[in-house]
Amino acid sequence: MLQISIVIPLFNEEESLPELTSWIQRVMKTNNFSYEVIFVDDGSSDNSWEVVKNLCSNYEEIKAIRFRRNYGKSAALNEGFRYAMGDVVITMDADLQDSPEEIPVLYKMIKEDGFHIVSGWKKKRYDPISKTIPTKLYNYVTSRMSGVHLHDMNCGLKAYQNEVVKNIEVYGQMHRYIPVIAKWAGFNKIGEKVVQHQARKYGTTKFGLSRFIYGPLDLLSIMFVGKFGKRPMHLFGAIGTICFILGFAIASYLSVAKVIFKEYEMTSRPLFYLGILSMIIGVQLFVAGFLGELISRQGRERNHYHISESPGLEMSEEGQHRT
Repeated sequence: MLQISIVIPLFNEEESLPELTSWIQRVMKTNNFSYEVIFVDDGSSDNSWEVVKNLCSNYEEIKAIRFRRNYGKSAALNEGFRYAMGDVVITMDADLQDSPEEIPVLYKMIKEDGFHIVSGWKKKRYDPISKTIPTKLYNYVTSRMSGVHLHDMNCGLKAYQNEVVKNIEVYGQMHRYIPVIAKWAGFNKIGEKVVQHQARKYGTTKFGLSRFIYGPLDLLSIMFVGKFGKRPMHLFGAIGTICFILGFAIASYLSVAKVIFKEYEMTSRPLFYLGILSMIIGVQLFVAGFLGELISRQGRERNHYHISESPGLEMSEEGQHRT
């Protein structure tokens, strides 16, 4: 097995790719690592794929995957993880903001210190204050909610044991929460390392303010799936049962009161409608839990993507990687 697989998702980064590849190669040779670099082109509209194909022909360590359209960073990482053969898997961005010089220490922390995951922490950032303050708030809330205490949850520079990436699934925009996903999968040894943040040299950022809206929603999804993904009835069924019992108790009380105190109309009291509403909601939630149990046993095809080309990579019929 190779020592290191470097998975690099990219989208319209044609200018930075040659320089990044040369930098990675220099670091790998200096440290005598056996390695592979897997570029995942997430449907770039510029000349990135031509640059990547040229790199594949010039360096035997370079391999690549191309999506027919833009699926997002999570999809790119998930496909890269499928093909990664290295004992340690490193992820980094293609925009030169992550330094390959950090790789040897990250590798050591996985192999010698026994971490399942090591996440980079860009303690000193070259970003505008409009980005740094929301990021700090986002990291604080995420740490509190998930129990994974990292200063920079969304840092693209991370290291994983190969076993970790083969046992997690990343989809939607869940790449921000891979440490949380890994924790729910049973990989609890999660470390952190201060890494250098490079100022962007080429192009522009591919992520807008929408990530601060979708990010918390994705976190709630992960928390729900992590706790109740295999047993949705435990959540919806429990809440539904409580609501139904509460509504039934209200209706029973009003019925008994109607028999004893005949001078008022039961339906004239607001409490009557509260009881009926509680029973209806209770039944609906219970049915939702039941349907969730059925759905949770399906959906195995949700992470299949249309790949048009993958030079240097192929999958055997048994699903094993070969080159």
